[in-house]
Amino acid sequence: MEEYAREPCPYRIVDDCGGAFAMGAIGGGLFSFVKGWRNSPPGQRFFGSIAAVKTRAPVLGGNFAVWGGTFSTCDCCLMAIRGKEDPWNSIGSGAITGGILMARAGPGAMARSAVVGGILLALIEGVGIMITRMTAEQFKPVMPQMPPDPMQLPPKPASSPAAPAQHSEWDQQPQFQ
Repeated sequence: MEEYAREPCPYRIVDDCGGAFAMGAIGGGLFSFVKGWRNSPPGQRFFGSIAAVKTRAPVLGGNFAVWGGTFSTCDCCLMAIRGKEDPWNSIGSGAITGGILMARAGPGAMARSAVVGGILLALIEGVGIMITRMTAEQFKPVMPQMPPDPMQLPPKPASSPAAPAQHSEWDQQPQFQ
């Protein structure tokens, strides 16, 4: 599980906030570059793309950082309150984060955003659990099969002296003189 490789809770907030900023800035930079290219006049497309990246990428990175920091803070709080780290903390954190970030839009928008955040995180956690279970089969230990004890095998059938051994012509060795 990747949960054991993460930072402890107070440091996790800063770590997730920085990671979310980086993802938002890089993804927003790529998106802004394409959008700036399409919206610029011919001959100025590259410079228009760079200008769009400079103005929009930091904003998108900041929005992602706010979401990541709020989510991690809620996750750490739920972990401290419940005393365990499980997928329900992430689902609850997604719902709480969605509600907090839409608080200025009113209670209706807050509730809708909380439901969407909880559903999105439930889907993400569900897919993660499903992938973990599917890939865990290949690492399941297999008990080696021991060969049977030779003492417990049935005895070999003895050839009876009354029946002569039958040989084919291929079994005979050539005789040289």
